[in-house]
Amino acid sequence: MSENQTYDTSADDQEIRRLFDRLLDAWTRGDARAYGRTFTSDVDYVPYDGSRVGGRQAVVDSHDRLFRGVLHGSALVGNVETIRYVHPDVAIVHTFGSVLMPWRSKLPTRRLSRQTVVAVRTGEGWRFTAFHNARVRPVQVPAPTSFPARASRAMAGLARLIGAGRRGGDAAPQGNLKGGQAEQRATGVPGRTRGPATPSSPFERSVRIQR
Repeated sequence: MSENQTYDTSADDQEIRRLFDRLLDAWTRGDARAYGRTFTSDVDYVPYDGSRVGGRQAVVDSHDRLFRGVLHGSALVGNVETIRYVHPDVAIVHTFGSVLMPWRSKLPTRRLSRQTVVAVRTGEGWRFTAFHNARVRPVQVPAPTSFPARASRAMAGLARLIGAGRRGGDAAPQGNLKGGQAEQRATGVPGRTRGPATPSSPFERSVRIQR
């Protein structure tokens, strides 16, 4: 949306906030279907471990296993931080939300998470069409004059000298490219998994650890 175009977003803001409240409530009630109804049918969903779930039904299936299993009785707590409209029917939403296990009264710092969510206006109202979760773990970037920075530059220079590592012009590590190509052959869609995630997905394995 152009910076010169403005309109009253208060009603849309309220609806998007209510949608996020519905998402929190559905999780806390352990209702995977209600949780899925806050998303579009073709949602792209990335939990904090970086895996990717494609489509509402896959989100419902994976969360049903979680709600009946390792996350039984948990609550999802959080709030909407910001809403920014890139189009009258599309908003970038930043939310703050984390899982509170039933035996805890407050969130451990290591569980704090922030989400980047894309909300779109549909015929049924606002829905989330993309969801990316990440742990809140800020790191301090070393100054260019620090030892780690100087060591990194030295290693980069050595790699170029002996011809090791990334070749000039390579856009990404070959292993990642091959993985994406294999996924496309298996599903027909780049970066999209087909059907529900398996119980042994990285996300479901990681929640068992209860970090």
